[in-house]
Amino acid sequence: MKNLTRRNFLRISGAGLGVFGLIGLTGCSSSSEEAQVTTVDLTEVLQEEETREGMYRSELTNKWIDESLQNQRPVAIMVDNESTALDHYGVNQADIVYEMMNSTANGEITRLMCIVKDYANITQFGSIRSTRPTNLMIAPEYNAILIHDGGPYYIDAFLANAWVDNLSGGFSRISNGKSYEFTEYVTTGEVESRVASAGYDVEYNEYYQGEHFQFANASNPVDLTEDDNSFACTLVDLPFPHNKSQLDYDEDTNTYLYSEYGKAHIDLANDSEQTSFTNVILQCASVTQYDENGYMQFNILDETGEGYFITGGTAIPITWYKGHDMYPTEFYDMDGNDITLNTGKTYIALVDEDRWDELVLD
Repeated sequence: MKNLTRRNFLRISGAGLGVFGLIGLTGCSSSSEEAQVTTVDLTEVLQEEETREGMYRSELTNKWIDESLQNQRPVAIMVDNESTALDHYGVNQADIVYEMMNSTANGEITRLMCIVKDYANITQFGSIRSTRPTNLMIAPEYNAILIHDGGPYYIDAFLANAWVDNLSGGFSRISNGKSYEFTEYVTTGEVESRVASAGYDVEYNEYYQGEHFQFANASNPVDLTEDDNSFACTLVDLPFPHNKSQLDYDEDTNTYLYSEYGKAHIDLANDSEQTSFTNVILQCASVTQYDENGYMQFNILDETGEGYFITGGTAIPITWYKGHDMYPTEFYDMDGNDITLNTGKTYIALVDEDRWDELVLD
């Protein structure tokens, strides 16, 4: 079995326990032949769950994707989140979306960083904009190639790190009736050609620290109500004063629907569907402001803090810790165990500790 990491072993052994439990129940049958047939059928179900020809479970979502992508590095695309930049293109193709304050000025405007594994399927993504130091602390967690258009000189020291690969500017300009800064998009084939031209590793390299998240077996999802600290959560009202981000739980799809600026967030490159997430992670972190222009960073390196993990209409309090730039942020429940995500996309928000008390979970 390829890449039998600790997390894969737990995922497979957990499924196996479920099968053994069901086999034990069939042992009460008066017919040994019936029990044998049931055992074979259940084994076939398990094999189908754990292996699909030509596919593997994504390390970012646990969804089945083409095995040709297994060792491919993702990209991390910076997306402008000013109201003028809407509607977005491509965001629903992201496996993980980060949202965080981009500046203490301009109403503490946020920006998105979209982690995308299967970038060959991008037709139009953006509009893209500049990056900030915090993004250059997080993208290396995924061994991701950062796509952006410049940034303040505060990013220069981070760009110089050996574990940071980035593609800055020079992507397609598409006329959309908006001012120039809102017209740059990643389009079909540009990531592949730019990565090749830059000479970057297409596959995970020596700086990759391994799988980021632990996922539940897709057939046995996490039920947070079993946690003694859990509480119902169908609304996440984030304390982002500029765009007023909000996530509403949709019981029919078992996802959280994302809205901002008082309306549903849609993706024009993907049938104008509303952006949704299976998992929501919120991190409280302190902020250092660099200058009077509002440039800043979240203090997340060698730091810990509080937060919440939300899935399936339920939330639990968590803590987090991050060491080096390259090391994945670790998220723990209140018993000190790694949290386990459900299969699907994840939204992660970094929230200024000065606004943490304004967060509404209902």
